[in-house]
Amino acid sequence: MGKKIVVETQELTKRYDGTTVVDHLNLHVAENEVFGLLGPNGAGKTTTILMLLGLTEPASGTARVYGFDSTREPLKVKRLTGYLPEKVGFYDNLTARENLRFIAQLNNIGDAESQHQIEQILEAVGIAEMADMAVGKFSRGMKQRLGMADVLVKKPKVAFLDEPTAGLDPEGINQILDLIANLSKTGTTVVLSSHRLYEVQRVCHSIGILSKGKMVVEGSLDELSREAFAEGRYRIEVETAEPSPQLVEVLNKITGVRKVEAKANQLQITTDSDLRAEISKVVVQSGVPLIQVKIQAFSLDDIYMRYFHEG
Repeated sequence: MGKKIVVETQELTKRYDGTTVVDHLNLHVAENEVFGLLGPNGAGKTTTILMLLGLTEPASGTARVYGFDSTREPLKVKRLTGYLPEKVGFYDNLTARENLRFIAQLNNIGDAESQHQIEQILEAVGIAEMADMAVGKFSRGMKQRLGMADVLVKKPKVAFLDEPTAGLDPEGINQILDLIANLSKTGTTVVLSSHRLYEVQRVCHSIGILSKGKMVVEGSLDELSREAFAEGRYRIEVETAEPSPQLVEVLNKITGVRKVEAKANQLQITTDSDLRAEISKVVVQSGVPLIQVKIQAFSLDDIYMRYFHEG
């Protein structure tokens, strides 16, 4: 049985002042996955999220969340979703705890239920010690943490997170990424908009790469790795003492080896699978000193750069 698609767009298009910022976008996000929406500034990521939330209307096409049309049924969509914008806004005169209580009340969560929940969430996002400080005194990073708390209070079925780690230090980034990864395990689907490839690779199950409002490619990291580099999925780096042309020729004959490149005292070998044992054996039998062998699967950086430049 295939995965249940809970966030979907069909030919979704948005124009501002005659400029197309989202161009016939087709997007599919499965239930309980973390989906990474990647692209540079101006690619259309935030506009796509706003249309999915029903906060701005498309010029054409449709956006749906759990089957509800975001344009025609925005209130039903809002009841199911949580949203962390890139620039978070709160009541500056209220404390962090008071802001979260207000959010809970807006979402019809009773005081008895929300009180314990809020304390747990404040601890989880790392601002428990500042819970009674007026939010107007918060740094941007602290507001980002509070923004994540805002999303968590609602217990949404889908969380839309727009650059959620902006302004955070490395410890804060790791803390938020751990929270995001846990959301999908506890019944929340996540759409994560970001340009930080490392973060996306760490928590996302699937990605979509946007360029100038168009979806360049969409799929799981594993699928995209295979598709982007049809000549092979692995790169094996072999450090030797000046590899000979004869050694390169022999390595090219190993089943599963697609390409061998010699650079100084290093061989870069593209393969279908992990062939380190076979490659090491051939190098040793050739009489060439073997210094080091290491493997590298194609990273999200490789995938992104390949597709982005093609897009």
